[in-house]
Amino acid sequence: MEKMEYLERMKRSIEALNKFHQIEVLRILSKHSCKLNENKSGVYINLSFLTDETVQELEKYLEYTKDQEDTLTTTEYQKEEFKTTFFDKKADKDIATMSYNHATR
Repeated sequence: MEKMEYLERMKRSIEALNKFHQIEVLRILSKHSCKLNENKSGVYINLSFLTDETVQELEKYLEYTKDQEDTLTTTEYQKEEFKTTFFDKKADKDIATMSYNHATR
């Protein structure tokens, strides 16, 4: 992939992050003494001037946020599955038990 295409993809990924993660990206950039241009519309960075080290650190952070999001999605799915399996079926079992006890009286 051409470097400019890669940087454009990275830019879109950073823009899609929530505010917390975007602030972390700014911390990474500040740590590497990158020139940041800020106005009332936001912060602008010329990604083409970033060092390879900075790009690699940003890439690692973006991978981390993606992994974090995937883990959270999986955990939420599992939580719903457990809820459905154990709590919804338990309610069915309680109803069946009540019906059985009622029938024997």
